[in-house]
Amino acid sequence: MEEKRSPHTNTCSFSGVKPIMVDLPYPPVQVRERNQAYANLLSVDYCGAVSELSAITEYINNENRLSAGNCTMAKVLLGIAMAEMMHLQKLGELICLLGGNVDYTAKYQNGRTRMWTPEYLVIPENTRKMLLADIEAEKEAVNQYRAHISMIRDDCVNAVLERIIKDEEYHIMLLQMLLQEC
Repeated sequence: MEEKRSPHTNTCSFSGVKPIMVDLPYPPVQVRERNQAYANLLSVDYCGAVSELSAITEYINNENRLSAGNCTMAKVLLGIAMAEMMHLQKLGELICLLGGNVDYTAKYQNGRTRMWTPEYLVIPENTRKMLLADIEAEKEAVNQYRAHISMIRDDCVNAVLERIIKDEEYHIMLLQMLLQEC
């Protein structure tokens, strides 16, 4: 007679989780004029190694791995992932308005292109390393956005990027608080 084992269940409820972001409005998503070079810069933020697509994928993976054991932390990571999804959406709109294509291909200044790949992801084996990797990725994103702002001469585009940076800096602070709890 076969012994029945009880199924493992995740008791973490994600209902009511909202994007975790700074409580400030986003500027309108608009551009002064079409500019393929600017669209290419934003494609790197959209789907490059350091990008919103990479961040979303990493946060969702981390949330899945934590949800059975640390529901509170998993909910925070899901909320951050949701904010990153909003960033991805705004970048996609800007890329299209600038005359670019949203095709999951990062277009670099040296003419090189690279389609997004999960090889960009960091999958640490424990919670502490996971949070440290997330903090580092957020810092790299802020630095990359600032570099792109310095190259883009469109105040409308830069206003959206500056607003995204505020969320990323908020995420760094939250992740550092979670790290202290480990």
